[in-house]
Amino acid sequence: MKRLPFKQSGLVWLWLTVILLIIDQVTKIWANSALAPVHGGPIIELMPHFNLNLAYNYGAAFSFLGDAGGWQRWFFTAVAIGISLLLLFWMWCTESSKKLPNVGMALILSGAFGNLIDRMAYGYVVDFIDWYVSIDGYHWPTFNIADSVILIGVGLLLIDSFVNPEEKSKAKIDEKN
Repeated sequence: MKRLPFKQSGLVWLWLTVILLIIDQVTKIWANSALAPVHGGPIIELMPHFNLNLAYNYGAAFSFLGDAGGWQRWFFTAVAIGISLLLLFWMWCTESSKKLPNVGMALILSGAFGNLIDRMAYGYVVDFIDWYVSIDGYHWPTFNIADSVILIGVGLLLIDSFVNPEEKSKAKIDEKN
């Protein structure tokens, strides 16, 4: 892959990563103080099927490996660092004019950094967004802004993979030659 000068590469989209990272961290700090158990752990009902409810996730998505004994903190930290480095390199090699993949990668980076900060600082990820079907029924796993932007970023990369697929094939052929 050809590395591009900063201003010509996808790295110029890192401003989006920084803004979303700040929003993520500010909302987590707010949730940790306003929804904390020391304050009675209130659940704030915003609208039907949507609450703000503090939860600590010691695992990965959907609390996967949340009760694994502590090693998962360092495993998921290493995974987040590895993926972040890979995305930074990919952005460096992607032209800045390719908005969809660069925005997608910037969003994923923001979410990865946001959850990485939590893991390093607390040993868990702060979650607080609670969507549900019925109050006594199914609740999706509680999540946060970082999780949301990761999901949106992955969606943008998937959409990009279907847009102009001949361009993707041509790039692979050019790399081989």
